[in-house]
Formats: sequence, C-alpha cells, structure tokens
Amino acid sequence: QRKRRAYESNLICDGLQLEATRSVLDDKLVFVKVHAPWEVLCTYAEIMHIKLPLKPNDLKTRFSAFDSFNWFTKLLRVDETLIKPEQEFFTAPFEKNRMNDFYIHDRDTFFNPATRSRIVYFILSRVKYQVRDNVNKFGINKLVSSGIYKAAFPLHDCQFNHRSEDPSCPNERYLLYREWAHPRSVYKKQPLDLIRKYYGEKIGIYFAWLGYYTQMLLLAAVVGVACFLYGYFNQDNCTWRKEVCNPDIGGKIIMCPQCDRLCPFWRLNITCESSKKLCIFDSFGTLVFAVFMGVWVTLFLEFWKRRQAELEYEWDTVELQQEEQPRPEYEARCTHVVINEITQEEERVPFTTWGKCIRVTLCTSAVLFWILLIIASVIGIIVYRLSVFIVFSAKLPKHFNGTDPIQKYLTPQTATSITASIISFIIIMILNTIYERVAIMITNFELPRTQTDYENSLTMKMFLFQFVNYYSSCFYIAFFKGKFVGYPGDPVYWLGKYRNEECDPGGCLLELTTQLTIIMGGKAIWNNIQEVLLPWIMNLIGRFHRVSGSEKITPRWEKDYHLQPMGKLGLFYEYLEMIIQFGFVTLFVASFPLAPLLALVNNILEIRVDAWKMTTQYRRMVPEKAQDIGAWQPIMQGIAILAVVTNAMIIAFTSDMIPRLVYYWSFSVPPYGEHSHYTMDGYINSTLSIFNIMDFKNERLENPYSGLGNHTTCRYRDFRYPPGHPREYKHNIYYWHVIAAKLAFIIVMEHIIYSVKFFISYAIPDVSKSTKSKIKREKYLTQKLLHENHLKDVTNMGVIAKKVTEVVGNNLRPKSE
Repeated sequence: QRKRRAYESNLICDGLQLEATRSVLDDKLVFVKVHAPWEVLCTYAEIMHIKLPLKPNDLKTRFSAFDSFNWFTKLLRVDETLIKPEQEFFTAPFEKNRMNDFYIHDRDTFFNPATRSRIVYFILSRVKYQVRDNVNKFGINKLVSSGIYKAAFPLHDCQFNHRSEDPSCPNERYLLYREWAHPRSVYKKQPLDLIRKYYGEKIGIYFAWLGYYTQMLLLAAVVGVACFLYGYFNQDNCTWRKEVCNPDIGGKIIMCPQCDRLCPFWRLNITCESSKKLCIFDSFGTLVFAVFMGVWVTLFLEFWKRRQAELEYEWDTVELQQEEQPRPEYEARCTHVVINEITQEEERVPFTTWGKCIRVTLCTSAVLFWILLIIASVIGIIVYRLSVFIVFSAKLPKHFNGTDPIQKYLTPQTATSITASIISFIIIMILNTIYERVAIMITNFELPRTQTDYENSLTMKMFLFQFVNYYSSCFYIAFFKGKFVGYPGDPVYWLGKYRNEECDPGGCLLELTTQLTIIMGGKAIWNNIQEVLLPWIMNLIGRFHRVSGSEKITPRWEKDYHLQPMGKLGLFYEYLEMIIQFGFVTLFVASFPLAPLLALVNNILEIRVDAWKMTTQYRRMVPEKAQDIGAWQPIMQGIAILAVVTNAMIIAFTSDMIPRLVYYWSFSVPPYGEHSHYTMDGYINSTLSIFNIMDFKNERLENPYSGLGNHTTCRYRDFRYPPGHPREYKHNIYYWHVIAAKLAFIIVMEHIIYSVKFFISYAIPDVSKSTKSKIKREKYLTQKLLHENHLKDVTNMGVIAKKVTEVVGNNLRPKSE
C-alpha cells in the first residue's frame, strides 16, 4: 500500500489524472483508470520526439499494376465504406513552442489512441515508487511483477462482436474483427493501416511481413506442386525402381545384415514400396526446384526490403532510431559514472567495461551449455535408432520376402525412422519450453540498453538454440547417416558398441522427407493448439467463474482485465515460429517440394488465427514503434545463403541423382558398361557391391547363414571391388567418378545460384526510386513549412518591435517638435 500510494502520488505530480473504482464482481479488486490531459500529452510528445501531422499530404499516391483489374481486386480488398483509407500528412517531431505549425484540427483526435497509450506507458515506466540505498526503484513493470498491481493495460475501444452505442467511439476493434479476424475474411487483404493505428507499428510491421511472405509462398508452392506432380506421374518410368520391385532382379538379390548378431539377411525387393515413394521426390524436378528456391528466397528478401522501406515512409518510422529511449530496467541500474568519449561529459552506465566482459562471458557460456545439451539429445536419438533398428530387424522372419502387407509397408528402416522422428519432435518441444525461460533470464542478466537491443539479443540466443534444436536431426539424416559405415566385414561402430546406421538402397532422402513432414506438421498442430485452444479455454474458465447475471453491466476495463495478457514477448514467439518454418522451407526443400505448400496453408490460417486471438482473446497490447523486423532480417539472409549449400549437398550426397547420372553417361556403355547405348538398365546391380559371407567375423554374427539358402555372397550399398580382386573391398573407379561428380556439381550449382543471387541483390535497390523521392520531398516541404512559419513569427515580432519603437520615440520627442 505504501508503494502504491507513493507511485500514484508521483503520477499525479507528473500531471496524470487518476480515478479509482471498485470491481463489480469482486469488492477486493480496484481499478485505477489513468488519463493524460492535453498538456501532459504535448510535453511528453516533445520529450519522446513523436512525429505528428503538420499538414495534409497530397503527394502519397498509391498506384498498383493491378489497378487495371479493379473489378477483381475489389473482391480482395476490405470494405472501404467501413474502413476508410487513412488521411496522410506531412509530419515532424512535435515541439510545444511551435504548436501552431501543426495540424490541430481537433484536440481529441490529434493524438490517436495508440500515441496516447505510448505516452502514458512511457510515464508509467519511469515514475519511481521507492528509494533504497540511494537507488531509485521505478516502473509499472516492477510493480506488476512483484504483485503490487495485478495488471496494467490499455483498453479496447468496444466489444469485438458488435458496435458501441457511444457515438464518439471509433469501433476500431469491431471493424478489425469483422474485416480482418473473422473466418469469412480469410481471402481479403489485411487492413494494415488500421492495424497499425490500433495496435501500433510493431504489430503492423509483423502482419505486413507475414502477409508478404505468404504471398511469395504462393509462387513457391505452385512450382513445388508442379515438381511433385512431375515426379508422381513419371514414377512408372523409374528404371531403378522397377529393378528393385522385379522378383527376378530385386527378389533374387540377397542383402547383407545391417546389424550384428540379430539381424538376418534380407531380399532387396522388400524396399519396393519405399523405392516407389522415393521416385516421386528423387527426380529431375527436385533439382529444378532446388535451383528455383535459391533464386526465390533472394527475390523475397529483396522485394520485402522495398516494401519495408515504403512502410517506413508511410508510417513515419524512417528516423525512428533517434527516438528510442533506454529501458527503465537499464536506467535503474546506472550507478557507475564514466566519461563519454564523444561529448567528454559524465554519464551513468550500469557497469564498468570489466563488468560487461564478465556478463558477456557468463551469458555466452550458458548459451553454449544449452547447445551442447541439444547435441547430447541428438546423440541419444541416434543411439535409440541404432538400438531399436536391431530390435525391429530381429522381429523379421527368417525368410522375409516383403509380400506380406505389413512387411510391405513397415520395414525395419521405416519403423525406426517414424518412431525416432516422433521422439525427436517430443524432445524438441520439451527443450524449447525450458530454454525459453533460460534465454529470458540470460538476456535480463545481460541488461541491454534499449528495447530493440534487448529483443535483438534475445532473438539471436533463441534462434541459435532453435536452429540446433529443430535442424540438427535433419542435418544428421541428410549429411551423416549412411556416410561412414564401412562395409560388412569391417563396419564402423559408435562408441565401440553401436554399428553405424545405413541408408536404404535408394538413399536417405525419403527418411529426410519423413523427418521434415513430422516436425513441420507436428509443430504447426502444436502451435495452433497453443495459440487457439489455450487462450480460449482460459477465457472460458474465467467467464464460468464469474457471475453470469452481471455480464451485461460489467464495464469495459473489467472485461479487458479478464482477457489473457499478451506479454511483451508475445510477438517475438510469432516471429520465431515463422522463421523456423522459413528455415524448413528453404534449407531442406530439395527433399520435400511440398514444404512451401504446407507453409502456405499454415500461414493463411496463421494470419487469421493471430488476428482472432489478438482481437478477441487478448488484452490490448501497449502500442510500440518499429522501423523494421529487427534481427530477423539478417537471420533470414543467413538462412538464404546457407540454403544454397544445404540443398546442393542434399542433391549431391543424400539423393541418388548424381550416381544415376554418372552411370547413365559413363558406366552404362563401354569401356565400363556392357550396353551399346545410354541406359539406366542394370543401375541397381552397379550400385550394390558383393561381399563373401565367409569373410564375416563370426563373433559378430549369431548365425551368418540364417535365411541365406544356397547363396555364398550378399550385397551391400557401396562402390567397392568384389572379393578375389587384388584390391578387394577397396573403393572402385565408379566411386571416385561419383565423388568427383558430386563435388563438381556442388561447386557449379553454388556458383551459379550465388551469382544470380548477388546480381538480383545488386539490380533491385533496397529503397525504390519513388520512395526516395517522396522522402526527400517530404523533408524539403517540412523544412520549408517550418522555416516559413518561423520567418513569419520573426517578421511579426519585427513589426511589433518597430511600432513599439515609433510609439516610444514619439513620447520622447520635445514638445516644440
């Protein structure tokens, strides 16, 4: 109570008006309504360098190439009779002594609700409530977190599902729900100007980015579906798949055991179904799509920069960085005095240079520890795969021919892959939940200066963790599994105990596709459950506990109090979710061309789900300014560069495309091949090496002849010389041709795509010429307007001074004159 009294007293001293009222439903609950009068708004608008209207702007004309299709685009636009286009103004940082220069048509509307909320929150965050040991304690955040207040939030302007009866209410929440958040508006464009006006620029720029990303995904999804259909309709022409499924070819090839002691010999044709699926994804269309996505991601990033520059101009955030103030938590810890190198004046900082180094070292060590913990979990999943594969293989009958329906679809490889992917997904979500809290603690300890610095620091920590957490299993399957296995007589072991995993005869591409599908699909389902069901159920429980008969007379502030709090990092998690999805769409798209389609469908729903929960289920967030999407932009650029390498390596090392091309052009015809023309016939036989079962180490096999029949040899996936050759079990010439072709392909593909990317980046400027001209024109007219008004004031002052001088001079003249 003492802290509350001191805090509220200081708020009144700063000019705010307070009104306390008791809850309708709970007498112990008191609401303190805060109002900022005109003088306070003007004072803090100048302190915060808020840009406000000078005069109506007639230069901003928006023309689109699609205006000629007005009859069609009208269906996609919001109803302009309900949401009228915002009037645009020339703006300048507000100054009280030049108040007459600003376009003050009505004092009640000069400061819009978002600006009012920003100013009030600025004051609430900096008013002190206690002084202890010469350290000021201040800010509403501290008071709320310590339980002195239950909550602090700006109010929604009306109910979301019907208009307010107050004629002065703008009903912006109702309009947003009807034209943006309602399911029937799913096909309409977003009313970005109204979103920005109601929620602030920070939320507005998020929805602008998400909408633009979704639009660009439409093109990627169309091309991805076309490549998928190409593989689907051409799978019957897949020669190597026919050889695997042919009983006279694949049915007679005896494969070596893939683990020690318990694993039996098996016939190649049991992988027939997986080979059919693999033909869909491992086709020429995959290569085309990988190259296309390397160009697409560059186009998306460059065109988004241009769109972002337009929004910066339209929303007056071009020079935002000069306005940002230090965080209250930072200011409260500023106890050390140092000399500023630029101004040579004393200033206060929270810690010395040595103290800052210690904090950075501790924070970095904590982040590295958690990354190592993720790597340890990945190793645990690998050990699980190795162990469980032995169990599934041991369950196979001795004469396993793959004709049984269950055997046909649920091979040991498939069962291991699916169960490991599900367990991996569960571990990912558990580690995410824990690390989110740890990352916030680390960033709070680091104590960044501004809110932007805070969010950028947290962004880098969270993304680095999420990158390793989500993508490590995919990297393992794509680039490590089946690459270092040795051969049956001399296999490679993990930790001296577990034999390394092998890929299917067709490669690990299908398993990578399975992993991506489970993680992407599971993540989308889990996020939607969290975002939709959780707040809805919490609000439903809250309404159930309240007295239903008092619902009609419950005031606006009490209804908003019972909504769910969004939290300062609510938008951060939305960005993180989309950036992780962006990584799946770009980094591993060569193995799953349908990923952009899944992302497109998810994002169309994501926009409306986010709109629905913000409009109906959450309290109104404090509006914040934002110039761009922050640290997410360089993160996406880094992902785009890495995606070229990963997709090139997936095609080269994970898929079987390069070995097939080498066989077709070199080893199907003399001097290496037996065919008279280029063909894929005999490809499977050329990729499987021969092993003499007498060369097995008997202590590693319980019964090496189990299920073998009269055969004395078995086959395994590699390019090695057969037994009896002078260099038996050494890599043959085919292997070195394939390695050379793979390396050449990676170098050529990377250089081509990087060259195109850099050319596109150079050819498309970040800011369009028209936007640059508008910015320069506005600066010129703003300076001219302020200068002319200043000259008028000086001239008027000069005229007044001249008249006063004449009057004084006349009074001082001698009477004779």
